[in-house]
Amino acid sequence: MREDLAGTIGEIREAGLYKSERVITSPQNSAISVANGNKVLNFCANNYLGLADHPEVIQAAKDALDEWGFGMASVRFICGTQAIHKQLEDALSNFLGQEDSILYSSCFDANGGLFETLLGPEDAVISDELNHASIIDGIRLCKAKRYRYKNRDMADLEAQLKDAADARYRLIATDGVFSMDGYVAPLDEICDLAERYDALVMVDDSHAVGFVGPNGGGTPELFGVSDRVDVITGTLGKALGGASGGYVSARREIVELLRQRSRPYLFSNSLAPAVTAASLKALELIGGSSELRDRLKANTERFRTKMTEAGFDVLPGDHPISPVMIGDAAEAGRLADKLLELGVYVIGFSYPVVPHGKARIRTQLSAAHTTEDVDQAVAAFIEARAALA
Repeated sequence: MREDLAGTIGEIREAGLYKSERVITSPQNSAISVANGNKVLNFCANNYLGLADHPEVIQAAKDALDEWGFGMASVRFICGTQAIHKQLEDALSNFLGQEDSILYSSCFDANGGLFETLLGPEDAVISDELNHASIIDGIRLCKAKRYRYKNRDMADLEAQLKDAADARYRLIATDGVFSMDGYVAPLDEICDLAERYDALVMVDDSHAVGFVGPNGGGTPELFGVSDRVDVITGTLGKALGGASGGYVSARREIVELLRQRSRPYLFSNSLAPAVTAASLKALELIGGSSELRDRLKANTERFRTKMTEAGFDVLPGDHPISPVMIGDAAEAGRLADKLLELGVYVIGFSYPVVPHGKARIRTQLSAAHTTEDVDQAVAAFIEARAALA
């Protein structure tokens, strides 16, 4: 087996698909230190609002260590539920406009524990073809009939809903924002079809909650359908502080059943108190001002405009995920390495994270970036392209 594994790893390297993990030696922020001692601009973290290193978030975590301890050493239903866990669940429900919420160790676990709890062999789940791997794996765990529709294609979604007409329950599952492209799901149209064909709607809003929508409530708020979406899953590890943890925010009965039967919830340790308290502080900061959201929007518009003017192929949209399309995996890797030399930290994305032939630099903007940071990144892209031409 060792020889087979070594051969497979060698093939990955030869194809230019090997993913090295760079070591950073500083806190997560818009500027980070790397292992060779250099300080570089970070344009690939999901730190949308710059809260991963926010002093108030850090202080909330420190205070929680003193008040609540380091870890729970237990699952929730035994002796792992503290008052702050309930406070965070209530805060998420209020922020997202849902009836109840339940915390998980990650959004991957939230999606992994959702579908098999709700759906059986007599049911159907209709999933967007570009949904996150956690949705795909979660669906695999349930026994419902599986249907797939083309990305954001409402005609195809309707066709799949018609094919699933004989199911007891039908659940449409979609990302709110598709993380490789930055494209936003048309939730208003999805909800219209769901109501027409008597289906439920589930949205993984990991790449939207905190900064998309008038108040940061995510894609349901953006489209004005918060009361028409039945299940929202998401993470605390991106805009909401950048640490770890996930949640399901949904109809009250759905959350109650998840507490009784969702395996990743029942068999995983409770979220660490420091993470819980810091996430509460992040929600407080987001709800208190639009300053961070406004800054993120301005940075995104500036980067996308300047990169397009410079002749780069940036996928259209207005999301902070701003993919610079390269095509060839090896070329994307070389460009990312050159950009690091020039002081800009980005990563080349290639198969199996994205389809063959669609390698890219998935550049991500943050509210922590300054205007000068954005301009420096664009200049580095231009210089790196010229050097590798």
